[in-house]
Amino acid sequence: MRAEVGERTTRSGTAGGNLALATAAFALTFWAWNLIGPLSRSYSEDLGLTPTQTSILVAFPVLVGSLGRIPVGTLTDRYGGRVMFTVICLLSIVPTFLVGVSASSYGMLLLWGFFLGIAGTSFAIGIPFVNAWYQANRRGFATGVFGAGMGGTALSAFLTPRLVEAMGLFATHLLMCVALAAMGAVMWFFARNSPTWKPQTEPALPRIREALKLKATWQASALYALVFGGFVAFSTYLPTLLTTAYDFAQTDAGMRTAGFAVAAVVARPIGGILSDRIGPVKVCLISFFGTCAFAFVLALHPPAEFPAGLSFVLIALSLGLGTGAVFALVAKLVDPSRVGTVTGLVGAAGGLGGYFPPLLMGMVYQATGDYTLGFVLLAVVALIVALYTTRAFRNVS
Repeated sequence: MRAEVGERTTRSGTAGGNLALATAAFALTFWAWNLIGPLSRSYSEDLGLTPTQTSILVAFPVLVGSLGRIPVGTLTDRYGGRVMFTVICLLSIVPTFLVGVSASSYGMLLLWGFFLGIAGTSFAIGIPFVNAWYQANRRGFATGVFGAGMGGTALSAFLTPRLVEAMGLFATHLLMCVALAAMGAVMWFFARNSPTWKPQTEPALPRIREALKLKATWQASALYALVFGGFVAFSTYLPTLLTTAYDFAQTDAGMRTAGFAVAAVVARPIGGILSDRIGPVKVCLISFFGTCAFAFVLALHPPAEFPAGLSFVLIALSLGLGTGAVFALVAKLVDPSRVGTVTGLVGAAGGLGGYFPPLLMGMVYQATGDYTLGFVLLAVVALIVALYTTRAFRNVS
């Protein structure tokens, strides 16, 4: 019996190894998902775009990356993370390449940017994939570490403008295509599903309907729309905000956006680990009240480096803690066999939470000349979600 278990463990790899592979694939696909945002100023100047047009361009990949998580999460329950990571990496190559050759056309950038959202669906693959490898009391850690792969947005913000300056736009996108192809091959040949994972063979639509009937799905969706939506919105739109509101150069704005994303990425596994120790609800409340406070500070349009720079870092830490805590909460509330489908729905809500703020910010700036109203709305929403959490999860440890 021991020999059989040992053989199965060898054949399937280790929890840590598969967690590392999933995190790497998540980071790379998130980099691809965020290829347009860091170059928003260049696109805006070259194509003569209004702030609203720029915000639409930046937000478009978020739409498919959000809604696409619903079917991708369901397919992951059926086919497993190994197959789905491979498929998403390879499918993402097509829009990545076509965005790279469409810089002279706003319409084509919107079209292929829309399909670039395919890369953003990888989140709904990784959560059930890593959950299956870990016991319940370690899933906060596992999902937190995996979630650190959202640092791919930091890589994009920091490196994409520099690669474009050094190599050109087309060569940068071609390099990303090669990286996605290599990652797809790595996931196919080296990643393995957990020995405890079993494919769900029920039809997809009934499983989605069952997940939608769960109260936990809607509750977690509301929480995740704030924290992950806030992270995505800042990661995609912050380069635009910093170049318009604070007049930073595109590379400087990218560096600061990368710093924001790194802070959130570091906080995410901490949020997961703290959730294992003190409970996910407490960590969520720290996240929501922190987001409210620092959004209010930013609404006052303080000076760029201090306190604005510090407030951006602190709001990133707050959002990062929340992204780690929400899926630790999902792991407590949802049966493991449904985690993939629920993750897809919750992840979609989180992505949609990041779709609308850039559009709103663009319209607010075009109408008023500043972003005050946008930050005030974020503070109010964070406060409402915090108060809701205190009531909805009072009996959850």
